[in-house]
Amino acid sequence: MIDNVDKLWSEKVNSMQKSLIRELLKLTQREGIISFAGGLPDPNLFPSEDLLKCTETVLKTHGSTALQYGLTEGDIGLRKQLADRYNRMEGLNVDENNIVITTASQQGLDLIGRVFLDKGDVVMCALPSYLGGINAFASYGAEIIGVDLDDEGMSAKALDAEIAKVKEEGKTPKFIYIVPDFQNPAGITMSKQRRLDILDVAYKYNLPIIEDSPYREVRFDGEPQEMFQSLDNKGFVITLGSLSKVLAPGFRIGWAMGDPVFLDKIVTVKQVADLCTSSFVQMIAAEYFRQGYYDNNIKLIINSYREKRDAMLGALEKYMPEGVTWTHPEGGLFLFLILPEHMNSEELFHKALEKNVAFVIGNVFYCNNAGKNTMRINFSFSSIEENIEGVKRLSEVIKSL
Repeated sequence: MIDNVDKLWSEKVNSMQKSLIRELLKLTQREGIISFAGGLPDPNLFPSEDLLKCTETVLKTHGSTALQYGLTEGDIGLRKQLADRYNRMEGLNVDENNIVITTASQQGLDLIGRVFLDKGDVVMCALPSYLGGINAFASYGAEIIGVDLDDEGMSAKALDAEIAKVKEEGKTPKFIYIVPDFQNPAGITMSKQRRLDILDVAYKYNLPIIEDSPYREVRFDGEPQEMFQSLDNKGFVITLGSLSKVLAPGFRIGWAMGDPVFLDKIVTVKQVADLCTSSFVQMIAAEYFRQGYYDNNIKLIINSYREKRDAMLGALEKYMPEGVTWTHPEGGLFLFLILPEHMNSEELFHKALEKNVAFVIGNVFYCNNAGKNTMRINFSFSSIEENIEGVKRLSEVIKSL
């Protein structure tokens, strides 16, 4: 082994940390454990047979193209399918030139960091917020500043005050990062008025909004709120999407959607990162949309996850002790639990593992290291019976503290 190997690491890699969630998943793989830790879709809902048909079609009709290098911007057929869907479902007016395919939305977050961030720049996000976004932006030396959530999402008034404070301190805010629908981890959906208020703040300070929207269509009840992308009339919003939660995470297909001025820079840094996302997988996904399989399968996903959410909420009501509260998401994959102030979810995590149940410690989602009495639990992966039993085990551990 090389002597003093630590001296070889770059400043950037030394500043990076492994994802705690990915590391926790290693601990939860043992037999018999009920894991609420990952943001995993239910593998029983992967449309294997439909994808097999699409794969055969792509290889038979476009094999030489599918197996070749592709455009950095992404397969034109897939980009057109996505644009048409947004126009039909969300009332947008976009085309393939407004979309760049990424290797899942996590690459989109990384590319956003490359495009916008220098060391010492500031990113505004929610308290709590998606860990993958926090880590991606922090890896470029950004300072992450959080804004508290309420029942309608990030406070626009508090956001305005924090940005003003940042600028007074001589720091440079670069963008506002938001997961507006069934927020990860809190499960909150931002109201339309709050979205409009935050857009006004973005316009006031001339800041882009990164709208991270990986599972907007997985809605069980309530009224859909308009996307930031549809409410924005000045081209300030970049929307990140993904097929990981609504088709198959193994495809690693995501996208960035917005003004071509933004996308041109994203393409530039993506060429350095990986040249292009897999042409083969993109063309299979495009065929999947073209054949109408997506619409059929998303209905199955929504119905299944609704039942799982309801079972988990029912179990929480039945088993959790007084003083524990939780969110009631209208869709998505997650619930967020708030424990009494004196409890520490990290201590609870280790005791829960002894009971063969796992979750994600809540404070990893707080850029200010708060939230020590919170936890995120996923209801999409485990069965209804496991969701109920897992909540029962968790409640027993909480009662023992």
